[in-house]
Parts: sequence; C-alpha cells; structure tokens
Amino acid sequence: MRLHVDQRHERVLELVRQRGSLRVAELAAELGVSAVTLRRDVEALAAQGRVQRLHGAVVWPGESAAETPVRPERAQGAVIGMIVPNTQNLFADIVHGAREAAAAQGARLVLGVTGYVEAEDAVQAEHLVAGGAEGLIVAPSWFDGVPVDGQEKWLLEHGVPAVLVERLAPPTNPAAALDRVRTDRAHGAAVAVSHFAALGHRKITAVLQEGPHAAQITAGYQAAVQSLGLDVATGAPTVREHGDYEASVDYLVEAVKKRGVTAALVHSDADAIVLVPRLQACGIRVPDDLALIVYEDEVAGLADVPLTAVAPPKRAVGELAAKLLLQRLAERSGGAADPAPRQHLDLLPELKIRASCGGRRPAN
Repeated sequence: MRLHVDQRHERVLELVRQRGSLRVAELAAELGVSAVTLRRDVEALAAQGRVQRLHGAVVWPGESAAETPVRPERAQGAVIGMIVPNTQNLFADIVHGAREAAAAQGARLVLGVTGYVEAEDAVQAEHLVAGGAEGLIVAPSWFDGVPVDGQEKWLLEHGVPAVLVERLAPPTNPAAALDRVRTDRAHGAAVAVSHFAALGHRKITAVLQEGPHAAQITAGYQAAVQSLGLDVATGAPTVREHGDYEASVDYLVEAVKKRGVTAALVHSDADAIVLVPRLQACGIRVPDDLALIVYEDEVAGLADVPLTAVAPPKRAVGELAAKLLLQRLAERSGGAADPAPRQHLDLLPELKIRASCGGRRPAN
C-alpha cells in the first residue's frame, strides 16, 4: 500500500535517524517510490531543517561530512547524468567535452543513450536519477529541436537541475527557463553564405537534412541571402528524401545546368561526400562548376575534394554545459539564497576553408 506523503516523510526521518545517512536512490528503493518523488520529499524535509542533503545522500542533522558514510564512487564528488541521442558524430565530442570538464572538478559523468526514441528520454532520466545522478545534461529526442505537445514535461518533473544541449525551447515553453548551451547554427549558415558572396557567387542554393538543426540553418541561410541580395534557387528536396541521394543529385544537376547555380550549402558533410562523386559522374565538377560548403565538420577534411565546412564548437558545448550544471549543484548543496541567473549560451561555429569552395570567381 502506498504511503501518504506525511507517512512517507515520517518514515524517511525514522530511517535517516537510525542510520545517520542514506543515499537517495537506496532510500527510494526501500520505500518503494521513484527517485524523483523521494528527492521532493528530501527537499521538503531539508527546507524544514529536519534533514540535510549531501551529494545525493540524506544526512541526519548534526552529522558531519567526514562522518557520513559514502560509497567509494561518491568520494570523488558529484555524479551528473548525460542523455544524448547517440554517441557518434556531433555528440561524441560533446560527451568528451562534458566528461573532461566534470572530471576536472572531481565529478563523474554517467551516460544514457536514447537512439532518437522520444519515449526513451524520460526512461533514461529516471534511470540516471535513480542511480544517483544529481543533475542532467540533456539533448532530448525532439525531432525539430524544439518540444511540441508537452514533450518537455518529463524534463521539468525529475526533480534535479538540468541543462539543455543543442536544443531550444521557445520563450512560451516552460523548458525555456532551463539553462542551455548550443551552437548558433543560424550564424554558421550566414557565414557560409557570406563566404560564397565574397568569392563572387550570385546564385546559390541549399540542400539540407530534416531534423533538430534544420530550422536554424535554414533561418540563417535565408537571412543572409536576403541581406546580401543573392539570387536563390528554391525547391531543393531534403537530403535522402527518398531513401537515397538521387533526388538531391538530380536537383543539383538541373540547378547548375539550367538555372545558373554556382554554389550550394549542404548539410551534412557525410551527405556531401556521397553527393560529390555522383555529381561528377553527371558532368558537374566540384568546385569548378559547383562550389560547396558543408555543415558539420565530422569527415569533411577526408573527402576526395576536401570540403569547406561550418564546424560547430562541439567540445566547448559539452564543457560549458557540464560547468554550468556543476555550478547549479554547488548552489543547491550550499543552500544559495540568490542563485546566479539562468543562462542561454550560444556558441559561434568556425568556417574551415578547404578546396570545395574554390577561389574567387571572375566577374561576368
């Protein structure tokens, strides 16, 4: 039978008084409640001064940190959870940056992977928090990079501080109040378009993926072409729209041969590596007939024609997210009455110039 909240509080007090200290995860398991529920109970009791919170543990008032029994893995400091869609490409470096920043402050990072399955976000969060994670760094599986239809609810209900990475909650969404670190992909797209313009290209196009970053890249691209007065070829299919690359190849060949397009922004670099030899087989030379700049810089430099790339500051995103989360945990454990303002950090990507965008075009 489930205990009433007051009964549960009394049971928590009884167990902590008997043992001096307990880990939140252990206490939740003993009482048969979720770690989220138990954390809320502990926070309520701590606010009343009836218990103390210490790095994921519940301590009876008067116990010192030195006297509090802590498991070996806790001795190094805070445990933070990180939830990402995969551990490849973009997120591999973000995870590495977060792990190194956590380790530098004596904390330990524990990873959860969702495989872009939306329902798995909440499952991984619950698992990490139940296992002792005191805060979360999260890249949710929001298809367009923003939450819709209440997709953010689980993120606000797990009872620990959270930092969003490479995702955005719009101002009217409750998750907009969370700390956030992301790449300013709109800026990166605008830098790419500006580079094309500086090289003398006047008619360009873009072939982009669907997904979490598409809206930002498209917005930056459109703003830049409008500001620079460039002629834009529209109607490009989404990369891999039909399960292969044929639609994108056909579009680009037609754009160059019939519409006078001389430059294209392609997302991603892996897609561009597939497209280039197919374009060349159709008589379109890169960069002579079509200059390319790609978004992401995972494998761009390894292409047969090395690809100029917009390179997000991946490690820095992970590093700053971890530092920001650890700051929140320090504020919480120290009982800060006036915590620092929440932060939305947008980091600027870098344009790495290689062969695929060619040199300056002669004036017509």
